Amino acid sequence: MLEKEVINFERTVIVGIVTQNQSEEKLNEYLDELEFLTFTAGGEVIKRFSQKMERPNPKTFVGTGKIDDINLFVKENKISTVIFDDELTPSQQKNISRIIDCKILDRTNLILDIFAQRAETSYARTQVELAQCQYLLPRLSGLWTHLERQKGGIGMRGPGETEIETDRRIVRDRISLLKDKIKTIDKQMSIQRSNRGAMVRVALVGYTNVGKSTLMNAIGKSDVFVENKLFATLDTTVRKVVIKNLPFLLSDTVGFIRKLPTQLVDSFKSTLDEVREADLLLHVVDISHPDFEDHIESVNKTLQEIKSNDKPTIMVFNKIDAYKHLTIDEDDLITERTRKHYTLDEWKQTWMSNVGEDKALFISARNKENFEEFRETVYEAVRQIHITRFPYNNFLYPDYKDAVEKEDEE
Repeated sequence: MLEKEVINFERTVIVGIVTQNQSEEKLNEYLDELEFLTFTAGGEVIKRFSQKMERPNPKTFVGTGKIDDINLFVKENKISTVIFDDELTPSQQKNISRIIDCKILDRTNLILDIFAQRAETSYARTQVELAQCQYLLPRLSGLWTHLERQKGGIGMRGPGETEIETDRRIVRDRISLLKDKIKTIDKQMSIQRSNRGAMVRVALVGYTNVGKSTLMNAIGKSDVFVENKLFATLDTTVRKVVIKNLPFLLSDTVGFIRKLPTQLVDSFKSTLDEVREADLLLHVVDISHPDFEDHIESVNKTLQEIKSNDKPTIMVFNKIDAYKHLTIDEDDLITERTRKHYTLDEWKQTWMSNVGEDKALFISARNKENFEEFRETVYEAVRQIHITRFPYNNFLYPDYKDAVEKEDEE
């Protein structure tokens, strides 16, 4: 069964560049992520290509010699897709397609394609199609001949195939129609949020594939879809959660990623409204990932873009059961000790000891390690918000007693 799945994967190569602003080590991190994105979309990376340049070539992204190398490899190894780590301009994509006779995608197109695969609800599909149309509009003239050669597979889902014969006017009309549809749904969702009353709202935020949905299931007795792939969850899930005798609303949101396409930030505005309207953020981090500090920076940058970076936040470092660190022999006097050699206890003594309004938490959502400490910390944070909002209620909650007892029985 496994062999059959591997055979069905599209054979791809990925391409990136080392520049003044992007070191070779950083490029390797990005290409690792791009390879995982490719796997999530249904591709198998056969080879990586990289080149050192001051800046991307305005015509073909990489140099002409490197393009010829890629083209030769594509022909000799039956490669069906070439994926570039950065967003290509319409002219770059057009020029590269003239040289290399296969599908040419960039990181943005790949992420949009994964979202198209993952969208389950009508609202999510509408958001994804809007983002795809906005990405596609400036690339229409260069894409039609390209789409006629290759149909189906990575990058071809959504509006692509059905719009081969269309022109810019029709796509613009489609964008306008989708925006109107999203506005209507946004109003409905806004009314739904307002109908939730004054209950405290907590939102899970974090990089994609850090375990937010697993944590959601562990706290809220939910059944949110969980998979070890990027963007397993697109639709926001909201559940009522009770810790001790204190009820609050917990929402699981779409994961963030480095170089998140601006089209997605715009089209997923309503989904991100759950973050904007939250009273408390639980910033979940996969501490077992070697680049988790970069992930934190990317999430904080996105939170800043949606004007949610000033909200009370608890840092939750997840997957401590999977954390591994490099070791150095006592006799080794040459190897320099870096952060990759830190133990969990040593990490706790760094900047993590004083982050956010509450201390950082170290848990395993899958194994429920340190879960009582996590529940207690969240309980206290929600309690403080509730007391501020209802100063005369004094935390007795007579209205919730019956509901809580009923949930406990279930």
